[in-house]
Amino acid sequence: MNIFLRLLKHQWLDRSDTLRAVPDDVAARLERRVAASESRHTGQVRLCVEAALPWTDLLTVSSDRPLPAVTRERALGWFGRLRVWDTEHNNGVLIYLLLAEHAIEFVADRALARHVSAEQWQAIVDPLAQRLRNGAFEDGLTQALEEVSALLVAHFPAPQDTGKANELPDCVFRC
Repeated sequence: MNIFLRLLKHQWLDRSDTLRAVPDDVAARLERRVAASESRHTGQVRLCVEAALPWTDLLTVSSDRPLPAVTRERALGWFGRLRVWDTEHNNGVLIYLLLAEHAIEFVADRALARHVSAEQWQAIVDPLAQRLRNGAFEDGLTQALEEVSALLVAHFPAPQDTGKANELPDCVFRC
């Protein structure tokens, strides 16, 4: 895509687009699902939906630094800003959606990344992408959350005691 057209596309979208994709009622239901998920394992899950990349990031897209690499770097940046890396067991997961590019990134902290292959992540991303293309954001994110939860339960089940702390907010970050 021409850089000028890409810049226009990204400038056109804003936070109102994320609120249309994930309105308040959907965000509230997803928040409850994250909380329920986290009661079953020691991991922390964050959902981040971003309308568009800043133009400064878009200007760095080149043949040496293609858009998927820039998008991955952006997801890694949100992984840090949302403190997903800062969990006791190093088993946090960020599910990142970039609406302008229909891009999906899963960023897993190092403890979980040791247990889950790229193929396993892709098996979650593909159905999510299909649902998002069909406009089924809630269904797609719910299914992805359930599949991520299953991985976390398999590798990091919740302890029997009830004193498990919620380390990060469960809300959907929409920007």
